[in-house]
Amino acid sequence: MSQPERSSWGPLTRVADWPYLLLVLTITFWSGNAVIGRAVSGHVPPVGLAFWRWTLAGLIVLAFTWPRLRADWPEIRRHWRIVLLLSFLGIAIFNTFLYIGLQDTQAINALLIQTAMPVLIIVWTFLIFGERVTGRQAAGVLVSLAGAATVISRGDPTVLLGLQWNVGDVWVLAAVACYAGYAALLRLRPTVSPFVFLAVIFLAGAAMLLPVYLWELLSQGRTLPLDLPALGAVAYVAVFPSILAYACFNRGVALVGASVAGQVLYLMPLVGGLMSVVFLGEQLLWAHGAGLVLIVGGLWLAARTPAPRLKGLKD
Repeated sequence: MSQPERSSWGPLTRVADWPYLLLVLTITFWSGNAVIGRAVSGHVPPVGLAFWRWTLAGLIVLAFTWPRLRADWPEIRRHWRIVLLLSFLGIAIFNTFLYIGLQDTQAINALLIQTAMPVLIIVWTFLIFGERVTGRQAAGVLVSLAGAATVISRGDPTVLLGLQWNVGDVWVLAAVACYAGYAALLRLRPTVSPFVFLAVIFLAGAAMLLPVYLWELLSQGRTLPLDLPALGAVAYVAVFPSILAYACFNRGVALVGASVAGQVLYLMPLVGGLMSVVFLGEQLLWAHGAGLVLIVGGLWLAARTPAPRLKGLKD
């Protein structure tokens, strides 16, 4: 990592050189996002949660990056098309669709659907950039997918066969497909400070959501409750799955490539299962350990393929 880019991470400079730690932190924060989204479903309107999440996150990052934003603005303006596309796919669409889906679908369904993201990232990188999948990558994807399925099914394949699908699942699948496109396109982002980039796409995504939020507010009368659960949910999703997770994920993709980084998402069912043990008192099963072994094995296979060089980010 270049010296200018190191300074963007401040006291966390050394962590910014550890891609797999960054990606594990990412899926940990995102697992918490799914837990929160499901916990407040029916209480906090989905578009409202997404809108205030990105507005608050964008303003927080902007407060720390404002001087740098002015210097980087010409570069952002030159690449405004890709910036808006990334904002649309990864900010405005992904979490809004996820929150809408969590109004109706089971948590186990959402976890299962999100394991499709690594495969979809590989599909997008092939369609957009012609990046072909090596045999080792394909084997890694299959092994990690088997690990994710082991965790989700708790070692019982009949659980997967017995899942019931509904409209919420369609929303989650659409969200996953959009974020896979975002991950694949990250290599085209402008060469600016990583946190300036986050501030811009967060606020652009919030602006895209504003008309939909006003429609939800005025036509459906769904307001954001000013109570502790709602405000706590907004605060959590604005900081952890937004600012911290996106910074970690974007940096991880820059270091190991979108295809390999995407495979870390197979850990989400495992992390979600462990969160259920801690917060919901569920039992830890042998399937969690077996799934972890398979997922890590698949990551090891895929990571042995050199990643494409991505555009650097300056301070």
